Amino acid sequence: MEKLKIAFFGTPDFAVPTIEMLHNHPQVDLVQVVSMPDRKSGRGQKFQSPPVAEFAKANKIPLLQTENINKEESTHIFYQNKKLDAIIVLAFAQFLGSKVLNIPKNGCFNIHTSLLPSYRGAAPIQHALLNGDSITGVSIQKMVKKMDAGDVALSNEIAISKNENFGQLYTRLKFQAALSTNTFLNNLINNTLTYISQDESKVSFAPSLKREDGHIDFSKMRFAEIKNKMKAFDPWPGTYCFLGKKRLKIFSIKQSQETISPGQTQIDSNELLIGCLDATLRLSEIQLEGKKRSSDIDLLNGLKNSKESIEVNPKREEV
Repeated sequence: MEKLKIAFFGTPDFAVPTIEMLHNHPQVDLVQVVSMPDRKSGRGQKFQSPPVAEFAKANKIPLLQTENINKEESTHIFYQNKKLDAIIVLAFAQFLGSKVLNIPKNGCFNIHTSLLPSYRGAAPIQHALLNGDSITGVSIQKMVKKMDAGDVALSNEIAISKNENFGQLYTRLKFQAALSTNTFLNNLINNTLTYISQDESKVSFAPSLKREDGHIDFSKMRFAEIKNKMKAFDPWPGTYCFLGKKRLKIFSIKQSQETISPGQTQIDSNELLIGCLDATLRLSEIQLEGKKRSSDIDLLNGLKNSKESIEVNPKREEV
């Protein structure tokens, strides 16, 4: 049987297990990998290739690095001459125009880490955790010009563990994406693909998160909301509030038996307590701006003889 001619578009480490599976699949001819250009990175600001590009180079897979695949006319012609069967896209960071979408025989397929139509957009994993969902998954949808709106060719559901954070769920979904793609390829090879239209009435969105989204305003949030945000933002970008004029990173909290008004702080036996809408919390593992990560007890001991404020503020105080 003739191999499927596939091009793979991807950029970060999340996409590496999928490109590795495609590279090793006995019935796939991986004709090209497309990724973003090298970027300056690290303290030395040296140019570094994206993880997908690094994999392609290491395994001598034809590679194109471009800012805009839609403008690569010679590549479009190359795909047409190759009679490309499909383009598979995962975390590519570029939108595909109609010309590219129409090149492959079977179309272009995007691997998305949610159960579509839920959480269309750039940050579906974090938003599932923010909302306290108990399930998520991987969807593979046939791409159209509208973001994440194409018919779903495959959907695999996975349970979210009770205390799972973003880093852990990210890792599980990274490998689930490769497994789901393998199933999708088998269906494509056996001509057993089926498509389900997305219900537009059930669409939700998951826009990109910014560092400042990690701010916790205890006076306006419930305990469960705070826990969900901490899981969704661990390890990046992290959650924080302000201790006086300084940013206070929060790594761990515990529920206290004390009763404190929302947004108010109290020190009890050298523990840093703060009230939220429905509970009192201990900020048990923290890091004050300019200091090392520590327990609240160690931090407060260090501040005893200083003039540092211990008031936790919704916003940074003006100096």
